[in-house]
Amino acid sequence: MVDLKDRVVFITGASSGIGALSASMLQEKGAIPILAARSREKLEKISQTLQGPHEIKVLDVTDSEQVERVFADVYQKYGRIDILLNNAGYGKFEYATEMSVTEFEDMMDVNYMGLVRCTKQVLPHMIEQRYGQIVNVASMAGKIGTAKSASYTATKHAVLGFSNALRQELRGTGITVTTINPGPIDTPFFEMADPSGNYVNNVKWMLMKPESVSGHIVKAIEKRKEEVNLPRLASAGVWLYQLFPRLADRLTQGIMSQK
Repeated sequence: MVDLKDRVVFITGASSGIGALSASMLQEKGAIPILAARSREKLEKISQTLQGPHEIKVLDVTDSEQVERVFADVYQKYGRIDILLNNAGYGKFEYATEMSVTEFEDMMDVNYMGLVRCTKQVLPHMIEQRYGQIVNVASMAGKIGTAKSASYTATKHAVLGFSNALRQELRGTGITVTTINPGPIDTPFFEMADPSGNYVNNVKWMLMKPESVSGHIVKAIEKRKEEVNLPRLASAGVWLYQLFPRLADRLTQGIMSQK
């Protein structure tokens, strides 16, 4: 178990949902969370709920210059970032025929390239200090595609591909690359992804509590796990899908097509 006391943890997408909850839980473990997101107002509200040392940073992960500047500020003050939690992302549920190419590009820019930009900022430092952990919040959608989520699924496939390759590159460096692959979570994510509420209503029986997911993220950091699939039953589904993808498609089409 890694002692998180005084560990500097940089968290993107930290103004709500599992990002904000993870920050709170990590602080309770003695870590120093750096909460980053686009909305200063939301960050300030979260900041008021935190008791220990922490910082908030306004950050748009699609802005390369801003990413460089914000990370440089953190390194100047603390001298290190021990853990990077890449959580920023969004989704929209639309058929590929109805979603514009621009929306595909924008979602990839946030969900995938934003993660790459942030990771690139910490890698040289972590390699030099021979310690660190990069935690990438992907999704079960990155392993199993479903209707009306082609763009979102593609971004999470990219996150998983990047993470898996990076993990191999960093073997022996003291850096752990972790992927968190949750199913649907009861968070503000669906305010944009599913404004009608139809999907949430259809899958409310399987919606995970954000507190539970954040708890698993903190445990994965403490234990330096390389992958966490949530809920655990989903691991069996992923295994079946990887072995028999076409059969799994036919068997699960009704269950998975709830959007």
